[in-house]
Amino acid sequence: MKPVSTDDLIAAIGSEVGVSSWRTVSQTMIDLFAEATDDHQFIHVDPERAAKETPFGGTIAHGFLSLSLLSTLAYETLPPLEGSTVGINYGFDEVRFKSPVKSGARIRGRFVLAHANVRLSGWVEANYDVTIEIEGLRKPALTARWLTLTQLPREEPAT
Repeated sequence: MKPVSTDDLIAAIGSEVGVSSWRTVSQTMIDLFAEATDDHQFIHVDPERAAKETPFGGTIAHGFLSLSLLSTLAYETLPPLEGSTVGINYGFDEVRFKSPVKSGARIRGRFVLAHANVRLSGWVEANYDVTIEIEGLRKPALTARWLTLTQLPREEPAT
């Protein structure tokens, strides 16, 4: 993916800057997330019980699994900044889990650039209004404002 300049980034404020491809959330993925987070609630890891005892008809992904997939969805979708050396998560504002992601469902990320600012420190703050959509459903899995920081090289003063 072709890198973009900070000027191009700032010019894109208010625009949809990318939509990822669809990604299947498999039961294996859910089980591995349960192992990594020690969250083995039956609605995530016991398909038979979840089918009988929940309104979901089977297991659902952890909300935090869906949220964590933003990193990979963004990586395939959002172009890097020219000259960037590292990018990090800065946080989230107003995360809302709106609909469960059933095992086997396909999701994708939609990214709208809400804010961008080049700091004097050389870091670029970019805030994205993100939506994780579930294929075939009108209601998304989640919405959030995602805050990111990307470091650009600092220019040394002339001597």
